[in-house]
Amino acid sequence: MENKNPFSLKGKTILITGGAGGIGSAAARICINLGARVILTDIREEALKSTLVSLPESQTGEPNLCFTSDLTDAEQLASLIDFCPVLDGVVCNAGVMKLTLTQFITEEELTRIQKINLNAPIMLTRSLLKKKKVAKGGSIVFTASAAGVYRVSMGNGIYATTKCGIDAFMRTVALEFGPKGIRCNSVNPGMVETALIGSFTEEQKEKEKLNYPLRRFAQPEDIAYGIAYLLSDASSFVTGTALKIDGGMTLG
Repeated sequence: MENKNPFSLKGKTILITGGAGGIGSAAARICINLGARVILTDIREEALKSTLVSLPESQTGEPNLCFTSDLTDAEQLASLIDFCPVLDGVVCNAGVMKLTLTQFITEEELTRIQKINLNAPIMLTRSLLKKKKVAKGGSIVFTASAAGVYRVSMGNGIYATTKCGIDAFMRTVALEFGPKGIRCNSVNPGMVETALIGSFTEEQKEKEKLNYPLRRFAQPEDIAYGIAYLLSDASSFVTGTALKIDGGMTLG
């Protein structure tokens, strides 16, 4: 009898948002190496195409694909849903971050970040489930954050609030769709070496690393391996869980 590797993603089709770089592209590469086919979407067309070309070929017999879309736009979201086949996994990863002290928050900035980090993944998930585009046994994974969910920090109120919101939505989807065989979880990273922290100076980064017992930030792959686990059959009894991947940052 063949011993099946429960961590394998062989034959699965995975949609990844925010797929043009960072955690999204790292997750795509790992999923492909584990046997999956990926469909990447991002608002950045050239970066998305470049990422797709850089990835290994799919082992499923079907090509990896990309689809440029702004998920905050209802028409573009609908086009993406129509483009997608039935999916075995969904990774809602696209997001933005900006530090703003509470007294300087503007309604415009609040609305912009909320639309990208919270509204878009909620509406994407709603549309995929309504159109029955997630297969029974499928897995939905949100990239949330340790911020807000496990700790707060100065100037991070908007971002942290959206991540708390997406984690609450994740648990709701897990509760509603568990009886239909669809799981829903999140990964909750600490600082990750991506463009999202590009506004930090090297001095700020080194100071922040002192809050991490491992004395470093995560690499995108560190988070992507957690995503791959939640997409795989190895986590078949895991749903409604916020998986903290923070290098011990929240211990202090």
